[in-house]
Amino acid sequence: MSVAKPLPHDAAPLHVTGQARYVDDIPVPANTLHLAFGTSARARATITALDLTKVRAAPGVVTVLTAADLPAANDVSPSAHDEPLLAEGEVYYIGQPIFLVVATSHLAARKAARLAEITYDEHPALLTIDDALAANSRFEEGPREYGRGDLAAGFAAAATVVEGTLEMGGQEHFYLEGQAALALPQEGGDMLVHSSTQHPTEIQHKVAETLGVPMNAVRVETRRMGGGFGGKESQGNALACACAVVAARTGRPAKMRYDRDDDMVITGKRHDFRIAYRAGMDAQGKLTAVDFTQYARCGWAQDLSLPVADRAMLHADNAYFIPNVRIVSHRLKTHTQSATAYRGFGGPQGMLGIERVMDHLAAAAGIEPLALRQKNFYASGGDISGKKMQLDVPDVSAAEEDLTSRGATQVEDPETPPPPPAGVQTTPYGQPVVDSVCHEIVAALCEKTDYTARREAVAAFNAANPVLKKGLALTPVKFGISFTLTHLNQAGALVHIYQDGSVHMNHGGTEMGQGLFQKVAQVAASRLGVPLERVKITATDTGKVPNTSATAASSGSDLNGMAVAAACDELKARIGDFLAEVHQADPAAVEFKDDAVHVGADVIPWEKAVAEAYVGRVSLSATGFYKTPGISWDRIKGQGRPFFYFAYGAALTEVVIDTLTGENRMLRVDILHDAGSSLNPALDIGQVEGGFIQGAGWLTTEELVWDAKGRLLTHAPSTYKIPACSDRPPVFNVALWPNANREPTIYRSKAVGEPPFMLGISALMALSDACAACGPHYPALEAPATAEHVLEAIGRARG
Repeated sequence: MSVAKPLPHDAAPLHVTGQARYVDDIPVPANTLHLAFGTSARARATITALDLTKVRAAPGVVTVLTAADLPAANDVSPSAHDEPLLAEGEVYYIGQPIFLVVATSHLAARKAARLAEITYDEHPALLTIDDALAANSRFEEGPREYGRGDLAAGFAAAATVVEGTLEMGGQEHFYLEGQAALALPQEGGDMLVHSSTQHPTEIQHKVAETLGVPMNAVRVETRRMGGGFGGKESQGNALACACAVVAARTGRPAKMRYDRDDDMVITGKRHDFRIAYRAGMDAQGKLTAVDFTQYARCGWAQDLSLPVADRAMLHADNAYFIPNVRIVSHRLKTHTQSATAYRGFGGPQGMLGIERVMDHLAAAAGIEPLALRQKNFYASGGDISGKKMQLDVPDVSAAEEDLTSRGATQVEDPETPPPPPAGVQTTPYGQPVVDSVCHEIVAALCEKTDYTARREAVAAFNAANPVLKKGLALTPVKFGISFTLTHLNQAGALVHIYQDGSVHMNHGGTEMGQGLFQKVAQVAASRLGVPLERVKITATDTGKVPNTSATAASSGSDLNGMAVAAACDELKARIGDFLAEVHQADPAAVEFKDDAVHVGADVIPWEKAVAEAYVGRVSLSATGFYKTPGISWDRIKGQGRPFFYFAYGAALTEVVIDTLTGENRMLRVDILHDAGSSLNPALDIGQVEGGFIQGAGWLTTEELVWDAKGRLLTHAPSTYKIPACSDRPPVFNVALWPNANREPTIYRSKAVGEPPFMLGISALMALSDACAACGPHYPALEAPATAEHVLEAIGRARG
């Protein structure tokens, strides 16, 4: 069986040798045109004059297009039709595209775009959360509210009450491959688009809308991306639509890619948040009430801000049961880049709020922070008997126990989820938590890392060192897996078996370096009982698998793995029934394993079995479809079961700070993460490592800065600091928790794309712990914990 094996990424040799082909590497015809946007230099203004004479006269320029030249719809929004491809008289952020330069080279297009003479009637811009609140500028009429219980009674029962405000910054995606698209006009007015996108179907939809043609006239292909992290879920629409318009207008191929500066200035970021909180706990350290108010700065267009803010609310509890809780969310409209999807999709922001609350309560009551956290974890669920901590690859050889040899187990999708069992704790939005392993994961991690002794060692170090201070923090993760927009929880697949026995596979997921294609290929090989080498991994193509959902919400393996399994099982059923009839055997006794088909006492080599089926006129092509069962969500009421299951994890981080400069370093990180019965432990551990570092980067070094006019100052690698190799902790231990998913996911695995990102919260909490060693007051460390913010927190600790 190919699943559960720690196989390398399918394209790893191509990555390291430079042979992996991205959009910018695709050979293009000699007459290809190159595009660049001319962008706004004002954050909020009316364009009173637009003189493009010098642009049109620039060397290499073929034509220049404005909104008036577009053939149909002028919109690239994924949601609210509020995001024009090219501005129409008004501009709403610095960097908004106004016109499109079409030239014979990339450099010529970029140079020409800077020659426009634009006159603006400038208006006051709303740039901050406070600006938006004062102007009541928002994307919904009022704040959204979720919650349960009696807050007043909860606070009345509290022995300790804290309140405060946490500011957290946004984050640039900084994918290694920038945004890129290539449109190739086809006969009959059709269009082929190569796009670096996590959502090929949305590109297909928006291109068709922009051209005024049906979706069947547009085909989108994505072989791979050089990173996405949510930044290519909707932000690639503008490039693809621009290329398609030019290709349709000129009959020539059109290509566009952003340089890094353009990419950072034009595209959206992670939503920065402010969270105001008031929280109480009783004398035993149990939470009695928490009141959150979340303020999300969404930027100028709606994009995906509503579901991002919803998910922040849904993760405001993280791993803790809160009997009385209110979560209020403001989605604020500002004249800055339109904030967009980013790994975790609001979950990290919501989670950080409750982790600050736990940290603050522990300090106020003089309780060891981890002890307080453990007191408030959701009750354990699931079968965890006999599970032991290990730092090597877990044994998941029995991962197939819930799947038959002929078909994947399917669960009917009820109209409403069943009521929770008596006594089971529920989230603030009413979902039962029946699979929690937080207690077990944290206990195992503490035992393995000798937490108690290390806590004592940190205290001793701090007592002996007046300048350097160490900090230690262990934080949990409970992350819900599924799209909160229920209809997106579906996937399709197309599998061909050729007459020589080779297998060709397509599905709706996209490969952005995370190893999805390898995992799904392992599923196909395992279902068919053949070596992985027989399975060909091919590009995502809207002409082969239609109506795909974005590769997002950590759902790629869950959805597409099951869809491919269903297609493979259909093929097995056809071949098995045919061979059983020919060999006069019981169809139920046919097995596919060891590169052969076992029919009664006969063992037929795979190639021969396929050849027989082909000659016997058996269809060797099948589609597969999967929809996530048992989920139901009412976002207006804030009630239901939006998630199929939860993924868990815990991280212990040790840091040191210099109290004179605010400089700091991670010294050691230990992680234990729940990936279910891992489809590929090597890839999953890589995702955990990368997710933690990216999460720690968001909370420590990655600071976005705008000036008073709304201009992004941190617009390049020279001014924006992502973690480098030298920033990783010298000691970095990562292990997978051996815990099969209780839900019938593909081979009982769990999603591992987004959940590890939130493990990085432990780095911020460890820095807060180090700052707290400097004085008697709570330091209230802000994020990102730059040297400046660390120094400010030290000052607050000292009073």
